[in-house]
Amino acid sequence: MALVIAGIDEAGYGPMLGPLCVGLSVFRVDGWEPGSPAPDLWARLAPAVGRTPREARGGVAIADSKELKLPNDTKSRHPLTHLERGVLTVARAMGVRHDDDAALLDWLGVELDEHDCYAGPALPLPLAHTPGQIAIAANPVTAACERAGVRPELLACRAIAETEFNRIVRDEGSKALATFAAVGQHLRLVCERWGGEHAWVMCDRLGGRVEYGRALERLVPGAAAEVVGESPERSIYRLRLPSGGVVGVTFKTEGEKAQMPVALASMIAKLVRELAMIRFNRHWSGRNPELKPTAGYVTDARRWLRDAGDLLSRDDRVRLIRRA
Repeated sequence: MALVIAGIDEAGYGPMLGPLCVGLSVFRVDGWEPGSPAPDLWARLAPAVGRTPREARGGVAIADSKELKLPNDTKSRHPLTHLERGVLTVARAMGVRHDDDAALLDWLGVELDEHDCYAGPALPLPLAHTPGQIAIAANPVTAACERAGVRPELLACRAIAETEFNRIVRDEGSKALATFAAVGQHLRLVCERWGGEHAWVMCDRLGGRVEYGRALERLVPGAAAEVVGESPERSIYRLRLPSGGVVGVTFKTEGEKAQMPVALASMIAKLVRELAMIRFNRHWSGRNPELKPTAGYVTDARRWLRDAGDLLSRDDRVRLIRRA
C-alpha cells in the first residue's frame, strides 16, 4: 500500500519587499501499512539525498532553506547553489528540465505581480551549475527513488504578491492569514487529487497557533476536522472530506526538520522568492546602476527605499511595499 506525503512551508514572511512564497512538495511512498508511522524519506533515499551537502556525498541536500541558502556576499559559490541543485534535481528526476526561470515558475504554478520590476527577459537556469551537472545529480536520486519505492508527484508554489498581501492584512487584520490563504490552496489541491487515497499533509507551524480545526474546515469547505492532538509542538487532525476520504494534517514546529517533503517545500518557496528578487533588483538597478540590490528584509529594505528615492513613483510604493 502507498502513502501520499505532502509538505508545505513558506519563505518571505517577514520582509518588507518582495512576495510571500509558500511551497508544496508531494511524494508517493510504496510499502506503507495503515497505522504505521510516516516513513523517513531521508533514510530511504540515502545517500543520494541528505540533510547536508556533505551527507549527500555528491547527491543533493534537502533541508530547511535557511540552512542551505548561502550569504549573498559569498565569493566562491553562488548563494543559491544548494537550493537550485535540490529543486532542479528533483524536477529532473520527475522528467522535467527547466532552461530558464520563466519555465520553472510556470511549472510550479507561480504567478508574480504584473509590475514591470518582475517582468523582463527570463533568467537562464541553472544559475550555479551547468545543465549537465543537474542531469548527473539527478541520476542517483532517480535510482534511489526507484529502489525505495518513492515517487515525487508534484512540486508547486504560491507567490502572494505585495498588493494581495496588503489586502489580506487590511481585510483580515493579520499577516499570518496571508500564509494561511496559500496553505489552503495547497491543502485543497491535495484533498482533491489524493483525498481518495491514504494521504497526509505536514505543514510547518504557523506562528504560535495551536488550534487549527475550525480554520481547516474553512479552508476545505464541507470537510470536518477531527482533533487527534493539539500541543505547542504539534497539532494533528483527521480531515474528513465530503467525498468520504480522510486526509491527515499535521502542523509541527520545525516541520522542515521532521519530514523531507516539508524541507523541500521550504527550498521551493525560498528559490522562487530569490528568483523574484533577482528580477526585482535587475529592473531597478537597470534604471540606476548605483542602486545597491536588496534582499527585501526590513532594515535593508528601508535603506533601499531611501536610496531609490524619486526612482519610485507613489504608485510603485503603494504596490511594492508590504504594510505588515
